[in-house]
Amino acid sequence: MDSDRSHRVLDPERDSAALKALTHPLRLRLLGLLRQHGPATASELAVRTGESSASTSYHLRVLARYAFVAEAEHRDGRERRWKAVHSVTSASNAAMLATPAGRAMTVLGRRRQIEHLQETVDRHEADIDAGRLGEQWHEPSGIDDLMPRLTPESLQELRDTIGAKLAELTARDEHDPRAQQVVLLIAGLPLASDARGAPGTDETPDGQGAPGADETPDGQGASGGEGESAGGETLGTGDAP
Repeated sequence: MDSDRSHRVLDPERDSAALKALTHPLRLRLLGLLRQHGPATASELAVRTGESSASTSYHLRVLARYAFVAEAEHRDGRERRWKAVHSVTSASNAAMLATPAGRAMTVLGRRRQIEHLQETVDRHEADIDAGRLGEQWHEPSGIDDLMPRLTPESLQELRDTIGAKLAELTARDEHDPRAQQVVLLIAGLPLASDARGAPGTDETPDGQGAPGADETPDGQGASGGEGESAGGETLGTGDAP
């Protein structure tokens, strides 16, 4: 896996210090906010996060030290503005889970993604209630809750296919004025069979399927490139790295 201008791939051994820098929840949130909303000052990010500007300034400098953020063009000379260097950060799951530090980072990132999903649901519902989203968005929006039985190879193929299709659609819609930012979280989490041979435990969602036939997965992720093509954990731009 190679990094490009919009996608940074981290190696748990070579980039261990950079990964450690991302284990702080506030740094994850700051990086996500810069990716989602664009350049901002430490003071502006302090307002968004409820932290002090001294705290956000410190953590931004740590992120800059490891090339996750960089100085952006200043509106004036009074305060630094920061921007995200990449829209997506990812790493190999196998390599991450092979070390305690990598495992901790993986868990933290996934938990933050779940929090981002709840925040996104709240905002989506508020946007609909306030009329900020037209009815054309009602049908394609939604969350699926599916539990298929797949082999490891099929799960990887599914993730690869989603990533490739997302890249195609993102490029197609790049200059369409109707396009909106859409948050896409993709989860493929196998559950080990219990002693009776049933998948997981009896704590599975009722129906083990989609909540409604008309609900389809959300569209393009805020990352502008959600979906890792080599078994990697991909963290997009919402409020996750």
